[in-house]
Amino acid sequence: MTTLLLAEHDNTHLKEATAKALTAAKQLSGDVHLLVAGSQCRSVAEDAAKLDGVAKVLLADALPYEHFLPESVAGLLISLAGGYDALVAPSTANGRNIMPRVAALLDVMQISDMMKVIGPDTFERPIFAGNVIETVRSHDAKKVFTVRTTAFPAAGSGATAPIEAIETIVDPGTSSILSEELIKSDRPELATAKIVISGGRGLQSKENFAKYIEPIADQLRAAMGASRAAVDAGYAPNDWQVGQTGKIIAPELYIAAGISGAIQHLAGMKDSKVIVAINKDADAPIFGVADYGIVGDLYEILPELSSELKKIGH
Repeated sequence: MTTLLLAEHDNTHLKEATAKALTAAKQLSGDVHLLVAGSQCRSVAEDAAKLDGVAKVLLADALPYEHFLPESVAGLLISLAGGYDALVAPSTANGRNIMPRVAALLDVMQISDMMKVIGPDTFERPIFAGNVIETVRSHDAKKVFTVRTTAFPAAGSGATAPIEAIETIVDPGTSSILSEELIKSDRPELATAKIVISGGRGLQSKENFAKYIEPIADQLRAAMGASRAAVDAGYAPNDWQVGQTGKIIAPELYIAAGISGAIQHLAGMKDSKVIVAINKDADAPIFGVADYGIVGDLYEILPELSSELKKIGH
């Protein structure tokens, strides 16, 4: 069984999601080839070639692939699909955008958010916002997956796989990027941060996020997150959203302040190693998944936490 894994990157850096998806792909048995599609991305291919378990890196370096437009990248994957038994991508925004199109063009089912490999044709994936784990058996000749990266450790490095240039250029011209805006921050990226502190509707305003959440994030060198309710209310930007319709994360420490714990939110963070919940409602669902729970007023507890962190040098 030979697998083609689509790399997640920004044309300069290979994302950790790729290394985690590689761990899943290796469990399918057989060789794993890694596809780097982008523009001016040779350095990404060189980093990909160092990952343990990669038999070969395919480099498709062309302008149509620069922004990961699904029409172009899916077309590229289809052109390469003949030589592979499985096509895999991390379950990122790009993966969720591209792989359903690939599955449709191949006329096969897609296995979304695959979180465990039981056998070459049998897998586990979450449904109902992670409250039920479904075992799926696929009889399709080609398997198409997105991988829930929080379920797998990152593959190591130290290999020296060969890099093969792919000359195929797919550019249907049916869509284009008009503009993009990259938000720069000195804080860790939410998707990969080891510590995350999130606020919910209980913060009541954007100003309170800055006043109560931001200082602790700075002290702990943590990423900042938010519940969907807080994002919808305008208290936090969209890229902070943690949950089924936001980012699915599994940091070493997750602090939830003023978040009740709706199913949608729990689906995005319940795999965190340690969960601390702060909520004035003792019956809030968030306490059902928390390792440590504090029932109280976040406007008193968060300043106290910040003060204690200062005492120990944070």
